[in-house]
Amino acid sequence: MPELPEVEVVRRGLDAHVVGRRIVAAEVTGVRTARRQPGGPAELVARLEGRRVGGARRRGKYLWLTLDADEAPGADCLLVHLGMSGQMLVTARDAPRPPHLHARALLDDGNDLRFVDQRTFGGWTVVPLVEALDGTGTLLPAPAAHIGADPFDPAYDARATARAIRRRDSELKRLLLDQRLVSGIGNIYADEALWRAGVHGRRRASALTLRAVEGVLGHARDVMADALTAGGTSFDALYVNVNGASGYFDRSLDVYGRAGLPCARCGTPVVREEFMNRGSHFCPGCQVPPRRRAAPRAVRGSVR
Repeated sequence: MPELPEVEVVRRGLDAHVVGRRIVAAEVTGVRTARRQPGGPAELVARLEGRRVGGARRRGKYLWLTLDADEAPGADCLLVHLGMSGQMLVTARDAPRPPHLHARALLDDGNDLRFVDQRTFGGWTVVPLVEALDGTGTLLPAPAAHIGADPFDPAYDARATARAIRRRDSELKRLLLDQRLVSGIGNIYADEALWRAGVHGRRRASALTLRAVEGVLGHARDVMADALTAGGTSFDALYVNVNGASGYFDRSLDVYGRAGLPCARCGTPVVREEFMNRGSHFCPGCQVPPRRRAAPRAVRGSVR
C-alpha cells in the first residue's frame, strides 16, 4: 500500500493542478468507490457538484481535498482512500477512458480529476472536518481523527513520540506501524529506517534508550524525505503521480525486497521473515536479532 511519500507526491500534484478549480459535474460509476458514503454514488455526486477545491491536505497516509475554502470544524472535505491501487489522475476531458475508472470530477478548466482503482479497495467520501484526537487542534477528516502526527507535520514532536513508544512493551517495528503513535510509516520505510539505525525491528521498545528510539524516528523521516525526492517507491504501474508517472526510489532501497542479496553496509545476506502478515527485511549482521523470550515453565503438581 502507498506510504507517506507516495501519498505526498499525489497531494503535491493535486495542489498544483486541482486546487482552485470548481467541480462543474461529477460521475461515480463504481459502487465500491462510494461504499463509505451513506447515500452511495448519488449522494457523493450531489455533495461534490458545484464545489470549489480549496486545498489539498495530508496527514500520514490520509489524503483529502477541502471544499469551498472552508476549513472550519464541521466543514466538508473529500477524503480520498487510495487503498492498494487507487490513482488520482488529472487528464484532458477527451482523453481515453482507462480501465478501472470508477469516479471523476469534471473541472472548470476543461480537465478531469479521475479516480482509477484496479483492486477497488479505495474510494471517495465527503466527510466533515473535526479536531484531531491528539489534542494538537489540527483539523482532520472525521474517519482519520485518531491518527497521530507524521514526521513532516508541524504538530509532530519527535521526543514526545519516542517517549510514547518506549512506554509500550512491544516490538519496535510493530509500534512504528501503529498510525495512532506516528503516522505515515509503512512496511517499506520501517524496514529502511531500522536498517539505517542498525536496530532490529523485533527489539522491545521498552528496552531501548530514548536516544535510540529518537534515532530510528529520525531515520524514518530521512528515508521518506529521500523517497519524496525520487517521486516515491513504485514496484509496478499502480503507484503513480497525477500525471501517471512512477517514482523510482525502489532503486535506492537498502533492505526491503532484497532478501538474499548482500547488505550494502557489511555484506551479510539480507533476510526476509514473516511479520504481521507481511514481509520484514533486515540484515542479521548490522541488526542483531533479539533473543527470543523463553516460554514460561510449567508448574508441577498433581491434577485431580
